[in-house]
Amino acid sequence: MTIFSQFKNPELLECAFTHRSYINEHPEVTEHNERLEFLGDAVLEFVVSSELYRRYPELSEAQLTRLRSKLVDESQLAKFAKTLKIGELMYLGQGAIKDGGRENPALLSDAFEAVIGAYFLDAGIEAVQYFVRSLFKEAIDNLVMPESSTISTNIIDVKNRLQQWSLERYKQVPEYFLIQESGPDHAKEFVFGVRINNQVLGIGKGRQKKKQLRQQLKVL
Repeated sequence: MTIFSQFKNPELLECAFTHRSYINEHPEVTEHNERLEFLGDAVLEFVVSSELYRRYPELSEAQLTRLRSKLVDESQLAKFAKTLKIGELMYLGQGAIKDGGRENPALLSDAFEAVIGAYFLDAGIEAVQYFVRSLFKEAIDNLVMPESSTISTNIIDVKNRLQQWSLERYKQVPEYFLIQESGPDHAKEFVFGVRINNQVLGIGKGRQKKKQLRQQLKVL
């Protein structure tokens, strides 16, 4: 999954790997990776936002924001950096090496962002989007939603998968319909069903306002 061999300008990649501590010990090297890190941070936020927006049309702005923050936080980016073995490739000063810099999550995540910035300059936004999509896919699938410690994006994605399956097999989208509502006005309980090709495939219930449910169904 490496992109390093695809760089047309290897100097950009070397700069992305170069930490400030290396510059301090090697005055002949004139540029470290902090400017590329700045650029990569912005590019990564855009690309991840675009991917989440495209992939999860049913999620709210708040949910998308929380998902994005989890995907681009220091610990997650450090994991991506380890997958790409960036720690082994970083140019670090001796002090940083002795302090465990090649395993330091902050240094790894910074270097990863710098690589994204460098790749954007070298190959353009479409190449970055393709790379990020393939690298982040498993993390997105397994990411736990902040609203619940038991709900993952795999569960959320079931709705999309059902819709895709229905379109491929029956050329129609699933139909969600109200079966029953009960309870006092302040605590209504609604029972909804889903059917495809006139066959009921599932029934579920929840205590939400009907208006909120209808808004969710329009999205689906």
